[in-house]
Amino acid sequence: MTVQHSRNRIERIGIDESGKGDYFGPLVIAAVFVDATTQGELKLMDVRDSKKLSDGRILEMAPDIKTICPHSVIAIGPKKYNELYTKIKNLNRLLAWGHAKALENLLDQGMNCERAISDQFGDERLILNALQEKGRRIVLEQRTKAESDVAVAAASILARAEFLLRLKRLSAEVGTTLPKGASPSVALAAKMIVKKHGRERLDSVAKLHFKTTQSILSDGPSTNHKTSLS
Repeated sequence: MTVQHSRNRIERIGIDESGKGDYFGPLVIAAVFVDATTQGELKLMDVRDSKKLSDGRILEMAPDIKTICPHSVIAIGPKKYNELYTKIKNLNRLLAWGHAKALENLLDQGMNCERAISDQFGDERLILNALQEKGRRIVLEQRTKAESDVAVAAASILARAEFLLRLKRLSAEVGTTLPKGASPSVALAAKMIVKKHGRERLDSVAKLHFKTTQSILSDGPSTNHKTSLS
C-alpha cells in the first residue's frame, strides 16, 4: 500500500508550451509522462528548463527524452493559431485547449496517471473542463516556476525543440530568417515578408494578434512590439 502510494506520487505528467511569446512560428504544447525510473534518467541527463539551455542543446536532448519517456507534442501552426484565436479571442483559453489536447493524446497511449503539473497561466478549470468533455479526469497542479519539476522541464525541451524545427522550416519556405521573440528585428523580418510576398503571407508564418502586426502595417513606427495577452 505504501509502495503503491509512493509510486503514484512520483508518477506524473509535465506540461509546458513554447512559442507563446514569439511572433513567428507555431504555438507548441508538450506533455511528458515521468515515473521513478525515467525521473532518475532525466536528472542524469541534466534536464532543466529549456530557457536555461542553448538551442543546440535543446535539439540534442529532445530525441533522448522522446526515447525514454511517453510523450505527446501538439503544434498549432500560425494559420491554425490565427483561426483559433479569432474564434476564442483569449490566449489563456487557447493555451488551455492545447494543454488539454496534449494531455488527452498522452492518456490515449494508455498512461494510467492521476496527476499533471503545468505552469500557472490561468484558471485550471479551463483545462479540466476541456478534458472532462472527453470523459477524462486528472488532478492538475498549476505552479509558478513549474519548470523546476523535471517532468515539466522535459516537456519544455520537447516543446521548444519542435518550435525551433518548425520555425526553421517556415524560414526556408519564405526565404527570410524568422527571428525568435517579438523584437524590432522581428518587425523588420515581417516587413520583408510583406514586401516580398504580400500582407496575406503573414497569416501562415506569424501570430497576427501581436502588436507587431499593427506596427508594421501602420504608417508610423511603433516601439512596442510585445504581445497583447487579452
